[in-house]
Amino acid sequence: MPLSEMIPPIGTDDFLRESGWAGAQVTPLAGDASFRRYFRVACGDKHAVLMDAPPPHEDPRPFILMAEYLTRIGLSAPRIIHRDLDAGLLLIEDLGDDRMREAVDADIARESAIYSGVVDVLIELHRHAPPTGLRPHDMANWRDELDLFIDWYGPTVGLSLDRASFHGAWGAVLSPIMEDSQPWVTELRDFHAENVMLIAGAAGVQHFGLLDFQDARIGHPAYDLVSMLEDARRDVTPVIEKAMLAHYMAATDRDSGFEDAYWTLGAQRNTRILGVFCRLWRRDGKAHYTSFQARMWGLLERNLEQPGLAPVRAWFDTNVPQDKRAPYWIDLVI
Repeated sequence: MPLSEMIPPIGTDDFLRESGWAGAQVTPLAGDASFRRYFRVACGDKHAVLMDAPPPHEDPRPFILMAEYLTRIGLSAPRIIHRDLDAGLLLIEDLGDDRMREAVDADIARESAIYSGVVDVLIELHRHAPPTGLRPHDMANWRDELDLFIDWYGPTVGLSLDRASFHGAWGAVLSPIMEDSQPWVTELRDFHAENVMLIAGAAGVQHFGLLDFQDARIGHPAYDLVSMLEDARRDVTPVIEKAMLAHYMAATDRDSGFEDAYWTLGAQRNTRILGVFCRLWRRDGKAHYTSFQARMWGLLERNLEQPGLAPVRAWFDTNVPQDKRAPYWIDLVI
C-alpha cells in the first residue's frame, strides 16, 4: 500500500473527538479504484470504519442516501455514526472481516449457498421502489461507458478503433433492452464478492453486508446479477452462474427476454471494465488491475457467443485481433 494511502486525512483527530471516539487508534484498510480511502478505528472494545471521501473528487452524500435506504428496506449496510460533509469524512459501522470473496475461496463447498444468499439480496432489493434522487443507467450512460474501450483500451494495445461502427453495433443490441417491459430497479452497480461482508449472527438477507454502493442508479434488474456472477476479480463457475440465473428468474417470474438482457448487459459491462482497467493503469498508476484483463476477455468472449450479440461479435472480430485480447495481457511485462 502506498504511503499516501496509509496516512489518515487531515482533521481526523478533531473529527473523532467530535464523534466521541477521541484517542482511537486508526489503521489503514484497502482503498478502491476511486479517491476514497478507508481506515479501521478502534477505541477500547469499539470498532468502526473511517471513510475519507475528499471533496471535490468525492461526495459522501450518495453513500449516506443509499446506506440509509438499504437499512430502511431491511438489508444490511453500514450505519452512519458521524459525518462531516465539508471534509468528506464519515465514521461508519464496521461490518467485520469476513468477506464473501475469501469465505468462498476458503471453503468452496459453501459457494452455492453463499451465492444463493446474495441473489436473494437482489430479489429483496428489487421488490422495493428505488429511493428518490437516483439517476437512470440508460442508453446514454451505456454508450459513454463503452467509449472507455475506444478511448483507453485501444490506445493501450496500439489500436485505433472506429467509434461510429462501435456505436452502431452496440446500439443494435442495447436498444431492445431499453424497449423491453422489465421494471427498472435500484442498481448498486459495483455488486461483487469483494463488496459483500458476511455478518456473524445475522440470518437471511441480513447476513450479507453491502459496501461500495455510492454510485447506485436506477437500472435494469439484470445488471447487478451479472455483476456478481461475472466477477472481474473472481472466477465463478458456469454451473454456479447458470443455477443462480435460474434462481433469480424463477423467484421474480422473469421470461427469456431477461436472460437475453443478462448476456447483453454482461457484454456491455465487461467491455467497459476492459477500458476502465486500462485507465486505472495508464492514468492512475494502478498497474495491478492489468492482472484482471485476461479474465475480462474470457467473460466477454463467452458473452459474445450469444446469438443476440452477433453485431457486437462481428465488430470485435473485425477490429480487435486475437493477439490484442487476452494473450496481450497474459504476455504483458510491466
